[in-house]
Amino acid sequence: MTYLSDYAGRSILVTGGMGFIGSNLARRLVDLDAHVTLVDSLIPDYGGNWHNLAGYQDRLRVNIADVRDPYSMHALVQGQDILFNLAGQVSHMDSMTDPYTDLEINTRSQLSILEACRYENPQIKVIYAGTRQQYGKPRYLPLDEDHLQAPTDVNGVNKLAGEWYHIVYNNAYGLRTTSLRLTNTYGPRQLVKHDRQGFIGWFIRKAVRNEEIQIYGDGTQLRDLTYVDDVVDAFLRAGAREQANGRVYNLGGQHPINLLELANLIVATAGRGRVRLIPWPDQRKKIDIGDVYSSYQRIQDELGWQPVIPLAEGLHRTINFYLQNGEHYW
Repeated sequence: MTYLSDYAGRSILVTGGMGFIGSNLARRLVDLDAHVTLVDSLIPDYGGNWHNLAGYQDRLRVNIADVRDPYSMHALVQGQDILFNLAGQVSHMDSMTDPYTDLEINTRSQLSILEACRYENPQIKVIYAGTRQQYGKPRYLPLDEDHLQAPTDVNGVNKLAGEWYHIVYNNAYGLRTTSLRLTNTYGPRQLVKHDRQGFIGWFIRKAVRNEEIQIYGDGTQLRDLTYVDDVVDAFLRAGAREQANGRVYNLGGQHPINLLELANLIVATAGRGRVRLIPWPDQRKKIDIGDVYSSYQRIQDELGWQPVIPLAEGLHRTINFYLQNGEHYW
């Protein structure tokens, strides 16, 4: 695949590089012979984990820094060919209890990163990790990129703003930027210490530890899931293709699945655990968006991307990873 060969010898910066998606992307880039530098603040509960780099520590550079620090970012973007910008606060619940921190990380720091690029390295290409949470409650399904954006929580508002700073800097300053609106990503190296960074990892943790998975309501809410290797491939395609400049793309799963079916599939794959339906907690019900799944037609048409890892295979890989490495993630 020609776009993969483009990374050999390139200098790549990954913010949030020791987190879930960032570390999987970093490992792939190293395998493609890129010169990789990771930036991560290692803030507790945000997902950065030294074990995510196991076997790769001596093959890349790690800079422990906070993207909110403009002095660090001005230095770090110099000499880089591509920036994969995955640093962020991703918990919807945390954004509601601590909105100012979410604002700092997901909005103000994004502007700071873009300013660093504009002044220190205007030739850099930037790929931003957006979220389908920007859309809010769907008016129609599947979601496409033209759907109204009306977030239901602070995180969605700030991620939307962060994305549009990137697009404005593309249009106004010629800084080459792209945003990928991620759906529910799952796979090895995901934070599973708590349930505030996505339900899939938490479900898998519960099953692997032979505990109870609790589903809110009747469990019929539909979601689409994307395995992390497919997400990494989308970032690599966007980073290598000039036609992605100034564009936003949805990612999506192969088929939506309801949460009860998903939980039962996880339990069956793990061979342990159990599932129980419980009433909705008030604080979660207020920001729930019902059924949601995305169309990836645009990125398929323009960049040739589509999810290729079936859900059953992805869950099998993920569960095996935590069975072998759980002590580093519990």
